[in-house]
Amino acid sequence: MSIPNSDMSQTGNIRHVDALCSVAEIEEIDFSKLLDRPSFLNMERKRSFDERSLSELSVALSPRHSSRNADYSSRFFDHPEYVFSPSRTSFIGTPRSLTGFEPHPMVAEAWETLRRSLVFFRGQPVGTIAATDTSEEKLNYDQVFVRDFVPSGLAFLMNGEPEIVKNFILKTLRLQSWEKKIDRFHLGEGVMPASFKVLHDPVRNSETLIADFGESAIGRVAPVDSGFWWIILLRAYTKSTGDSSLAELPECQKGMRLILSLCLSEGFDTFPTLLCADGCCMIDRRMGVYGYPIEIQALFFMALRCALLLLKQDDEGKEFVERIVKRLHALSYHMRSYFWLDFKQLNDIYRYKTEEYSHTAVNKFNVIPDSLPDWVFDFMPTGGGYFIGNISPARMDFRWFCLGNCMAILSSLATPEQSVAIMDLIESRWEELAGEMPLKVCYPAIESHEWRIVTGCDPKNTRWSYHNGGSWPVLLWLLTAACIKTGRPQIARRAIELAESRLLKDNWPEYYDGKLGRYVGKQARKFQTWSVAGYLVAKMMLEDPSHLGMIALEEDRQMKPVMKRSNSWTC
Repeated sequence: MSIPNSDMSQTGNIRHVDALCSVAEIEEIDFSKLLDRPSFLNMERKRSFDERSLSELSVALSPRHSSRNADYSSRFFDHPEYVFSPSRTSFIGTPRSLTGFEPHPMVAEAWETLRRSLVFFRGQPVGTIAATDTSEEKLNYDQVFVRDFVPSGLAFLMNGEPEIVKNFILKTLRLQSWEKKIDRFHLGEGVMPASFKVLHDPVRNSETLIADFGESAIGRVAPVDSGFWWIILLRAYTKSTGDSSLAELPECQKGMRLILSLCLSEGFDTFPTLLCADGCCMIDRRMGVYGYPIEIQALFFMALRCALLLLKQDDEGKEFVERIVKRLHALSYHMRSYFWLDFKQLNDIYRYKTEEYSHTAVNKFNVIPDSLPDWVFDFMPTGGGYFIGNISPARMDFRWFCLGNCMAILSSLATPEQSVAIMDLIESRWEELAGEMPLKVCYPAIESHEWRIVTGCDPKNTRWSYHNGGSWPVLLWLLTAACIKTGRPQIARRAIELAESRLLKDNWPEYYDGKLGRYVGKQARKFQTWSVAGYLVAKMMLEDPSHLGMIALEEDRQMKPVMKRSNSWTC
């Protein structure tokens, strides 16, 4: 289903929307000086970035930059395939790609499938449904999920169609203000919905929005990640369009403050990380991610940084800025120090003493070395590293989680050196993490007795299926963005080529099963919208790396902690 667009030319092509700048031009936040700044948004700027940044993007990505380099994010690389042209936009009607060759035939099919998933409310597009598969029972796949819409929204922004994203942001903001109640308990005012749907009443000829805040979800868990994704998408819209008026609406400012109030409230926490229940994010079933999951912490960090750029410097905004700055410093130190695992740190944990007391303790979480899983010793390469899945007293979840690690790179939660180490690990363990269909949502799968205990014998999360080591094509866009930011586009190209060999032929499945991701998932929906959108966003970013500016932030160099350990990249 196509939508009316005032920016369509007579040839059917969408007019060019000013492209974004290189990663080096993305805002660098000096947190220590933030309180002295009068404003975060340039009200007079009508373009996304300055003119100078466009000329800088005439250089492009080269495989030679895959070597370790702490300054990777300040450059784009010398490869003719990535010459930037400010006069083109990637979209279904584009007759030729950036390289001068015909675009992959999957691109047109993908755009057609994405547009079929559009949901309209009173004549306006407000989102995309989770899947358009008509062969299976709908369940909640006919709803617009906040997290699922993010790649769709990015695709439309990159395609010069921001109105859809604007409508989505405003409609979900309206839903946030609804009363949220599960049984007799009222949820926090700032909770964003997990999803919503449009109900049509043919008798009254009316339409109504119905939201789910977790009361209908499996396990009845509220979506912690929805609010973070909403802030991240609002910042992407502002950066893509150069229009700060949406973010500066009193309603949007209040919505952000309500979300932040939930996350920054004081309690019994001794860590700056967020304590969460199982099933509160993309992994929305019982999978042992309760506690302090890396996905939530990385999204939390990214949302805090985006909020700093979007909050107005009025009395209410300044109060939150101060709280955000303090939290960011504590959170970055905690994550970089305690969640980070490389060869040297793994060896140190293996030799930990236990039952230490006082401030001089090395084993601060009292992790028992015998609890280390056998697989992690073979999985860890000498020259790589990653953020582990979770850490809490006497418990470390050593599983690799793709979304959390990619978002750590994009938000600069990971230092430049750690970002390079993460990419080194992906390259070194390509067979395990990508296999025949990228990308593993987590690795490895849990099975046998551990599966029974951790998942409660969940029949959907059997080993190497769904969230338990399944392969999810939607993760392509996150991997591609991380690859571009670290100067490793060849990894993204390799992943996209793998996906192109199967996705269209298999009708865009939600996920794949098996250790190598060889089989379409046993309960996977076909024509899964975020599989389609994830592919399109990955393709458009590779063709025009300036799009990375929507979803990546540079490191604040004032926030670097002193790393007390030697790290794998110095070996």
